Amino acid sequence: MIKKTICLLIIISLILPLEGCWSRKELNELAIVLAAGLDSTPEGNIVLTVQIARPSALGGSQSGQQSGGGAQQNNVWVVSQEGESVLDATRYLESKVPRHIYWGHTVILILGEQLAREGIRKSINFFSRSPHTRETIWVMAARGEARDVLNSHSELESTSAQSAGRMIRAGIGVPVMLKDLSMMLADKGINPVLPRIELTPSGTPQGPGMPENLTETNTQQSRATIHAEVALTGTAVFNDDRLVGWLDYHETRGLLWLQDKIIDGEVTLPSPTEPNKKISIDITRGSTRVEPFYDGANIWFDVEIQMEGTLLEQQSIEKLTNPHIFNNIEKNAAHRIEDKARSAVEQAKYDYGVDIFGFGQAFHRKYKDAWPLFEDRWNEVFIGADINIKVKTYIRRTGLTTNRISEQ
Repeated sequence: MIKKTICLLIIISLILPLEGCWSRKELNELAIVLAAGLDSTPEGNIVLTVQIARPSALGGSQSGQQSGGGAQQNNVWVVSQEGESVLDATRYLESKVPRHIYWGHTVILILGEQLAREGIRKSINFFSRSPHTRETIWVMAARGEARDVLNSHSELESTSAQSAGRMIRAGIGVPVMLKDLSMMLADKGINPVLPRIELTPSGTPQGPGMPENLTETNTQQSRATIHAEVALTGTAVFNDDRLVGWLDYHETRGLLWLQDKIIDGEVTLPSPTEPNKKISIDITRGSTRVEPFYDGANIWFDVEIQMEGTLLEQQSIEKLTNPHIFNNIEKNAAHRIEDKARSAVEQAKYDYGVDIFGFGQAFHRKYKDAWPLFEDRWNEVFIGADINIKVKTYIRRTGLTTNRISEQ
């Protein structure tokens, strides 16, 4: 009898903690956030903008079209709310959204320019701390307001958030997830960078179009004919958590080389025999090795970059079977990559005064004992350090033809 009682008590104690699905939310009760944007107000508050999927638009086979073949619709609902913090704005937002706000499918987080210049730590804390958001969200900085970027649609993808996510995964800009940004903010050997996103005029919509929101196109006529597409146009440079400036597209390529993050791309250079004509090389492989040196007084870095590629376009008619010409093309390609890398270094050093390449991290790994002497003033040390860049390029193939078809 005693054994039966003990067994019963054990069974009851095991069953009681099983609380079931008391906190479950059905799919039709969720407002799925695809993208979020943060802006600041003059009073110091935060404006949270969310791009919420519209199930009726995304669920059908003709996404963004009415069932009767009518005018084009938005696939998302974009709504904003001001608050003293992100969580505060979220709570107020719940009074406008008739469903439970769900962050699990958020693709991108966009930080507005003014907010980024004031400092981003306080703004991203919610997304880093909340168990409902993911650390794999792509983070970007807007040129202008994040709200304007989110209030747009894509001509090819279902939403502008998906369009931006696909571009960053394809290696168009500097890829930065929320977890990467958090680590950069915590590490004194590198300053954060984020891809710059903005709306750009991108052709005329085919068929019935939706009004666009480009600042430059305020008249009703131009708003109906100019499409605004999200585009990655460069890189945002930060000193600690404050935005200090931008890198353009070519400087961004130099940054990617120095960070060893080149995925693909191309190098275009003048022909060795006809400088007014171009040769383009498709990058198939790239690697970068950074070696720091410290002699007790001076710090310098040797950077070795290697690129392999395929020559895929030739406007000139020189013979690629000529070893001298082929070697000249490889050397010119190396000079072009070196110029982009040096341009990024000079911009970071002399215009912004920050190490955005991770040279401090490389120095820390090699000289652990000396690092405490420099970590609190690493940006100053970086400005005075010599950066020696050496590039080697190898053209492995010339496509389906060796020489261009002669004009004669």
